[in-house]
Amino acid sequence: MTLTQLAYLVALADSRSFTRAADAVGVAQPTLSRQLRVLEDEFGAALVERGGREGVRLTPAGEVVLPLARRMLADADRARTGVAELIGLRSGRVRVGGTPSLCIGVLADVLRVFHEQHPDVRLELVESGSQPLVRSLVRGELDVALVIVPTTGIDPALHTTPVLRERLSVASPASDRAPTTRASLTIHELARRPLIVPRLGYDVREATLQAYADAGETPRFAVEGGEMDAVLRLVEAGTGVAVVPDLVFAGRPRLRRTVLTPALYRTVALARRADLAPTHAMQAFRDTLLSFLADLSAGDNLPGDVQVLRRPDPLPG
Repeated sequence: MTLTQLAYLVALADSRSFTRAADAVGVAQPTLSRQLRVLEDEFGAALVERGGREGVRLTPAGEVVLPLARRMLADADRARTGVAELIGLRSGRVRVGGTPSLCIGVLADVLRVFHEQHPDVRLELVESGSQPLVRSLVRGELDVALVIVPTTGIDPALHTTPVLRERLSVASPASDRAPTTRASLTIHELARRPLIVPRLGYDVREATLQAYADAGETPRFAVEGGEMDAVLRLVEAGTGVAVVPDLVFAGRPRLRRTVLTPALYRTVALARRADLAPTHAMQAFRDTLLSFLADLSAGDNLPGDVQVLRRPDPLPG
């Protein structure tokens, strides 16, 4: 069994076509087919169903091998990157994940600063919900990610560093009358207004709907679905209100923030795989993130109710 053969299996699983898989890995189709036969002989089982009308599919044995193959390939890639850094190469790569609200509120600026400080390090950004990001981290498809820590705890395969605690507040159009004359809004009051929620997979959507359920209320949906930026634009246009993280209010004068009672909070953590030591590039990204957040906090530039939980490690004296 070789990494090349495993890469062929992954390409075939992703493309569901021998022709497209061969193109993706840059070999002739007979070569790819022959190497897969060798891999199947080694396992003693067919890994691929051939000749199906719906394209190539993995057998149950292939489905067992696939996640292991992805992880082995990711580990090999990390090993190459780590060795390259150890022998003094300046370049590297950091694959960063973040939820859409954190990409809007934090990561865009952090990535800009990191690129200015480390222009030779290649950055790759994946924007998704926390649960898909956690799965990508475990599979080795991401190096680090900013994720929301669920109340049940995070996957034990990951090492997490809590970095932020932020409140969830109600966003409404600044051009309209305030949703309440008081300092805060209850879920019962919120339930009388048309609600905009992002697509399935957003932690803030789940937190909002759980708050409604706990209060015995049923939401009146104006719009369901979309990414965070679309939700904010719909609120600005007066389509409805939304429950959003406080970070997204920064730089959006067309939004009015109203706090909820009882308060809803969430914890944001920087996560990576626990069984892999961070590369120099990953460590530099972590330091950049923590320094950026500390500077925002020191300058009182954090919007709403957002607290920085982790400070950069002090420099040795």
